[in-house]
Amino acid sequence: MSATSIPLAEATSVSNALARNRLGPFAIGSAIASSVAPLTVITLVVPLALAATGLIGFPIAIAAVAGILMIYAVGYLAMARHIPNAGAFYAYVAAGIGRPLGVGTSWGALATYCSFQLCCYGAFGAAIGAPLLTSWVGFDVPWYIPAFLAWMLVAFLGANEIKLSGYVLVFLVIAETVLVVVYSVVIALAPGFAFSAAAMNVSDLSGPMLGVFIVLGATSFAGVEQSVVYIEESKDPRRTIPVATYVTIGTIGAVYMLASWVQISAAGPQPIDRATAEGADLFFNEAATVLGRSAVTVGKILLGTGLIAALLAFHNAITRYAFALGREGVLFRVFGRTTIKGAPRNASLAQTGLAFVVLTMYALAGWDPLVQLFYWGSTAGGLGVLLLYTLTSIAVIAYFARDARGENLWQRLIAPFVASVILLGVTYLAVDNLAALFGVEPGTGPARVVPIAYLVIFAAGTGWGLILKRRNPAVYDGIGRGTRSATASGLSAVL
Repeated sequence: MSATSIPLAEATSVSNALARNRLGPFAIGSAIASSVAPLTVITLVVPLALAATGLIGFPIAIAAVAGILMIYAVGYLAMARHIPNAGAFYAYVAAGIGRPLGVGTSWGALATYCSFQLCCYGAFGAAIGAPLLTSWVGFDVPWYIPAFLAWMLVAFLGANEIKLSGYVLVFLVIAETVLVVVYSVVIALAPGFAFSAAAMNVSDLSGPMLGVFIVLGATSFAGVEQSVVYIEESKDPRRTIPVATYVTIGTIGAVYMLASWVQISAAGPQPIDRATAEGADLFFNEAATVLGRSAVTVGKILLGTGLIAALLAFHNAITRYAFALGREGVLFRVFGRTTIKGAPRNASLAQTGLAFVVLTMYALAGWDPLVQLFYWGSTAGGLGVLLLYTLTSIAVIAYFARDARGENLWQRLIAPFVASVILLGVTYLAVDNLAALFGVEPGTGPARVVPIAYLVIFAAGTGWGLILKRRNPAVYDGIGRGTRSATASGLSAVL
């Protein structure tokens, strides 16, 4: 069907607009809380981080990252009030620092979110799906079977209206958050329990290892910045987006601190040894000493549903980034079209295809889905999001330096400046200590590949932005402008 056979108002809606007035603070908060996946962080990230780094200061790292994010969010949300674009990082860097670097940022953001989304398939298949199915059917089930089942569910929900997946996310994130809190309280109230002072020792946040801890913390909070990704679909965005962001950071930060501190404390005098030996079962095993073995089964089921929620939340964020880029002509325009109900289906199908390729590759190669897909992927994503925070924070300062736009000094300069200084410092320390972060020898494996990959991706995206400047000025001028882009409203493409 061609655009000429569709009424103009409908065609415009179908081509380049997400569904309006669909999401309130609770729905958006649930979506971003699903991305951070509380139960996944506590049961998978915490023990794997302890085992890989040999450090136990995870709770204090969470407190530090939550504080940094609260400061960072001030300028980030101020920018959102003036640039309502589902592309978020991309649009803000383009407006603040320059369009070519904005395109580079968009490619980096897509790579980062894809790392987070794809790694969850490995965790779901290896840590949850395969063990549960094996116990139920009585024979060994390969990890990729449940991973592909989850892939089909995400493919269906992600290709439809956001409201449908929103209902699923709300239910799942409430269930897993309640379980984390209940298990933590039960473990802490058990006879003989005592909180570990070592896990909250601020000395762990000094020296080179600070960068390692901040990346682990950033990995745990990955997704909280996605509130502005939903700005075009939110109700009363000037109120909805800040409320959803700050409340989610505060709530999730408190849950993480409590649960990780309890888990490390209950592990006894050798928490690193137990984390290495028990892995994802550590938290559930601790709860089972009080609640019985059924606590393990219930926990694993909700961990599985929580991972599906994270898969869906990151899928939605990725498709909205691809939609924003396609709408402006920076990526293929087919990504910039939506269904009549406002779902970016083409972008969703592209992400689904990528996930299929990655899962097939891991299955055929026999790579470890828990370490080489989940831990390495989530850690790479943590570094990526730290780089994106840093660039965006600098962009906020540059943007408001040209025009205050009614924002006060704290919003437009002080908070972004403080956040930028902190983020630059910890990013340097993180890159300098990547080997400890990944648990490999310096200069080998992901410690070598990941920073090079990000550098190549950012450089290639920036180069593409410069090519657009020379070859397609109309598209270049619209970079980061969303629905205000002159090229976004073109209806010449076949729908």
